Amino acid sequence: MRLSIATPAAIKFACLNYHYARSVPAVQAGFNVFNDAGEWCGIIAYGGGANCNIGSEYGLVQGQCLELVRVALNGKQEYTSKAVAMSLDALKKRFPLCQLVVSYADADQSHLGTIYQATNWIYAGHLSENRYDGKVVVNGKVVHGRTISDAQKKHGGLKPGQSRLDFVREHFSRSATKHITKGKRKYLFPLSKKMRKFCEQFRQPYPKLPGWQKIDRSTFRAQAE
Repeated sequence: MRLSIATPAAIKFACLNYHYARSVPAVQAGFNVFNDAGEWCGIIAYGGGANCNIGSEYGLVQGQCLELVRVALNGKQEYTSKAVAMSLDALKKRFPLCQLVVSYADADQSHLGTIYQATNWIYAGHLSENRYDGKVVVNGKVVHGRTISDAQKKHGGLKPGQSRLDFVREHFSRSATKHITKGKRKYLFPLSKKMRKFCEQFRQPYPKLPGWQKIDRSTFRAQAE
């Protein structure tokens, strides 16, 4: 498996075709992923994230903290966790001032963050659970807040006293409802020993599926002997 710098065209194609969000975030560093057969598998991308103060909680300023914004792969890679680990090494070399990478596992997609757990990220907890997130559900499909905002601009904005949900029910569907998010699970990957030591205070036990049991590796050792 190998990585190379991804072009904007490659990032756009992978994000629109290989990631469930079907959108292209702002990217500061993107890496192509190639498997051992030389096949292109997609991209891994990092950016400043939606929050410009993403690193302030950890005493960092812009440029010292980045977000893993996309793992957009087609499944041809040997190991996704290895690809992420390699991209973190490449990011550290390309951005030597970066001290911390943050990422989020989407609970609405039932993501636990298995990739992050496999690559030794620090789990920092479950955020924004069970709240209205600005999205709406129309005919069983979640409509992003940006789509609604664009529609509002097209129709001259909200009428006096009209809520966003009222607008959606008028222009999309009368049965539209607010989307209540399950939130996101936050993970941290420090890029220096000092930052890892600092971030350990935020560590929480990794989330697991109900009924999960740790593998008893002594069984495998016994078989090998």
